[in-house]
Amino acid sequence: MDLKSRIRTIPDWPKKGIMFRDITTLLQDKEAFKYSIDKFYERYKHMDIDVIVGIESRGFIFGAALAYLLGCNFVPVRKQGKLPHKTINHEYALEYGKAVVEIHEDAIKKGQKVLIVDDLVATAGTLAATIKLVELLGGQVVECALLVELPDLGGRKKLEDMGYKVFSLVQFEGH
Repeated sequence: MDLKSRIRTIPDWPKKGIMFRDITTLLQDKEAFKYSIDKFYERYKHMDIDVIVGIESRGFIFGAALAYLLGCNFVPVRKQGKLPHKTINHEYALEYGKAVVEIHEDAIKKGQKVLIVDDLVATAGTLAATIKLVELLGGQVVECALLVELPDLGGRKKLEDMGYKVFSLVQFEGH
């Protein structure tokens, strides 16, 4: 199945020069969504994953469905102030400013094998911050699983240079 054709591209959003990759059209296509989850499942079914960490918000969609199929725990990583219990957080740089992500301090046990899931990787700032949180709790990051990758923005290279594996279902060249 051609997943790329199921993802809508919106030019100049949220600002001029950006080609926004809108996955809502893929989510509205039950066959494309099922195919995406099935492809992730086929890759990870033999990897003995303990925890899937989904990054807010679209990482929740793919991560939770995959956690169900794999029979493992699901843990959300959210923007600061969104989780109700005690958390740890990590600040990271954005193009213009900073952001903070957080995780419950009891979400991952030392030594658990963790798969991080998100919908898209561009520069990998959020993924790198999430990896830091997982490792602060003692988790071992197995891989980062993404629906969409924007290779020209260097996210994969950044993560691989840090020593992490990256898997994506679809790549869009250019911004």
